Amino acid sequence: MRLSDFNYDLPEALIAQQPLAQRDSARMLVVNRAEERWEDLLFRDFPSFVDAGDAVVLNNTRVFPARLVGEKQSGGRVELFLIRETERDTWEALVKPARRVGVGVALKFAGSSLRAEVLEVREEGKRIVRLTSDGSVTGSLDKVGRVPLPPYIKRPAGPSAEDRDRYQTVFARARGAVAAPTAGLHFTDAVLQQVAERQARIVEITLHVGYGTFEPVRVADLSKHSVAEEWFEINEDSAAIINETRRSGARTIAIGTTTTRALESAVDVNGSISPGRDLARLTIMTGHTFRAVDALLTNFHLPQSSLLLLVAAFAGRDLVLRAYRHAVAARYRFYSYGDCMLII
Repeated sequence: MRLSDFNYDLPEALIAQQPLAQRDSARMLVVNRAEERWEDLLFRDFPSFVDAGDAVVLNNTRVFPARLVGEKQSGGRVELFLIRETERDTWEALVKPARRVGVGVALKFAGSSLRAEVLEVREEGKRIVRLTSDGSVTGSLDKVGRVPLPPYIKRPAGPSAEDRDRYQTVFARARGAVAAPTAGLHFTDAVLQQVAERQARIVEITLHVGYGTFEPVRVADLSKHSVAEEWFEINEDSAAIINETRRSGARTIAIGTTTTRALESAVDVNGSISPGRDLARLTIMTGHTFRAVDALLTNFHLPQSSLLLLVAAFAGRDLVLRAYRHAVAARYRFYSYGDCMLII
C-alpha cells in the first residue's frame, strides 16, 4: 500500500489543545470489526465492554520532562529535546537551532546547576550530550525540564503547568518516556476499580515511548517504512497472566498502540508471550498477523502516521477511515488530549 491510502481530512479546530476537566469524560467511539459498525459512547462506559477473565493490559511508562531550554556560554538560546539515554547521564538529543551547536559547546540552564556539554554531532539536528549537576541530574531535570508536549499542541508547557499531571497516566511508574501512552490518559482509579469488579485482570507492562512516535512516515511506499525501536519490559507475572488469559479463551485488551507494539513484539507464533526486556523493532501495518491482542483502546491519530497504520492493520483500513470520517463529522476531539476509540 501507499502512504496516501491512509489520509483523511481533519479540521484544525478538532485538535485538542487542553485536557478535559475529568479524565474519564472523553467520548469513546466503539468500533465492532465483525459487524463493521460503530456507536458513540463515553469512556466511562469502557468497563461494560470488559468480561470476566479478560486481561486489560496497561503501559505503565512514566513521562519525564525531556524538553530543556538553555543558553550557550557565549549567549544564544538553545532547546534540547532528550530522546534516549545512551549511558548514565549521557543522552541523544534533538537540538534547535543545531547549526551553531558543535562538539564542545556547553549549555547552562537558568534556575539550576544543570549543565550540558556536546560530545558528538549526528544527523538531522541530533547531538550526544552529557548532563552534569552539582546535585542530582534527575532532580535538576525535574526542576527545569518541560513536559514534551506533541508538536500539534500549539501552546507552551512550563515547569509547573497542569500538563505535569495530565500528560501522565494515573498508573505511570517506570520513568523513561518522552511521550505519554495517550489511550491510558482516560483512566481513573474509579474506572480501574470497575474493571477489577468485573473480574478482569489488570496487567502492567512497560514500553518507553520514544521520539519516533512524533516522526512522520517519510516514504510513499510503505514496504520501505520502519518505526524507530523502543525499549520494553514484560515481567514474568504479567506474561503468565496474559498467557493464562489466552489459553482460557478470554481476551487480551491492549490499552494503546504502545502496549500493542510491546505485546506483538514479545509473542511467538503460538501466541505465547515471552517475559523479558528487549527493543521493540516491529513495524505494524497492513498484513501483520496479530497474535497477542484481541481488542484495542486507542486515541485518534494523525493522517498518514505510523500509529494510524497500526490501527488500520488491526481493524481494516476501510473500516477505520470510515470511522474516522464519522468522528470528524461528529466533532470528536483528536490526538493526545482528545477522545478515544475502542475496537472490539
